[in-house]
Amino acid sequence: MKLTRILTAASAIVALACSMALATPSTQIWIPSTDVKGWKEVNIGIDNYVRFSDAANAGANTLDIGVTAGVLPFENFKLEVGVDYMTDNLGASGSIYGKHPIYFNAKAGIPEEAFGLKWMPAVAAGMYNIGTFDRGATGGNTMQNIAYGLVAKTFPVIGRISAGGYNGAEKQFGKKLNNGILASWDRSMPEISDKLWLAVDYMSGRNYDGQVSVGGSWAFSKQVSLLLGVNVYNPGQSTLYGGKPTFTTQLDINF
Repeated sequence: MKLTRILTAASAIVALACSMALATPSTQIWIPSTDVKGWKEVNIGIDNYVRFSDAANAGANTLDIGVTAGVLPFENFKLEVGVDYMTDNLGASGSIYGKHPIYFNAKAGIPEEAFGLKWMPAVAAGMYNIGTFDRGATGGNTMQNIAYGLVAKTFPVIGRISAGGYNGAEKQFGKKLNNGILASWDRSMPEISDKLWLAVDYMSGRNYDGQVSVGGSWAFSKQVSLLLGVNVYNPGQSTLYGGKPTFTTQLDINF
């Protein structure tokens, strides 16, 4: 009976999260992190990516509003689900990304030192940018459907190091351009302030999403933080280009 109640509650939270047309998985700056929301934890994120250039090949500005919720009541195994409203220029460009702005994501993970094992790294796997539109080879689609896996370990003084890999849909990225590595460093900075956190992350690949980001966040309270950062996109082929660098602001509200 207890297991039935747990599964019923988890299903209700999943249904609630999926019914809200608004989140990316828990991230560093650009790439996913091994952090996973716990039971009843909810995050609302408002992310902006604004180009430093207005050149014709700069790429579009992007707005992402989303919610992510933890749906399992376990300490050593967590699962979060989320829904994004993500669009370029609020659809003003008339692109399929503006017309079909809904995306889904999910992530499961085990935290560091789980099960009482001090040596245990954090482990996470999931999918994001799961699109809702596919008109075939000629009509375009929004389904990047990026699957990934990550491991992370926090070291004294150094901070946390994360590494892993990803694989996206060939239809979106192109053959042999749809996979690569994920890596990051992040650290809270108590030497300056307990409210300050810094990070660098990297996503390889000659595709739309390959990039390196640098940034930091400030926690105004336990519930509210603001991240500021810069994203520099990897050079791509003429038809697969991430565009000019962006300045990102990421407001997170946690419940």
